[in-house]
Amino acid sequence: MSYSKIEARERRHDRVRKKVVGTPNKPRLNVFRSLNHIYAQLIDDYSGSTLVAASSIDKELKGKVKTGGNVTAAKIVGGLVAKRAADKGIKKVVFDRGGYRYHGRVKALADGAREGGLEF
Repeated sequence: MSYSKIEARERRHDRVRKKVVGTPNKPRLNVFRSLNHIYAQLIDDYSGSTLVAASSIDKELKGKVKTGGNVTAAKIVGGLVAKRAADKGIKKVVFDRGGYRYHGRVKALADGAREGGLEF
């Protein structure tokens, strides 16, 4: 039985999610990337709520980002989610790469978040 690319990523993500859990004190930094954009959320898994979110389609990034699907945009989104987390008093997170390889845009987002002050 073969899986499509999306199904394979979802299976990898489910496998990672068995071990990675976000708490109110240390939420989960979730990453989703599409072909044209990248999204990041800080999630408290106990209450099932999103604490902070940022993406390459945010109004704050209009003019700063030419296209949302590249490494530069991912790094800016990482910095933006870190800034919003700091405003809410969140410093430590658990990184959830979403079943993607830790490479390219996903790595750039993580690096941007670290530069913004988040600790993994």
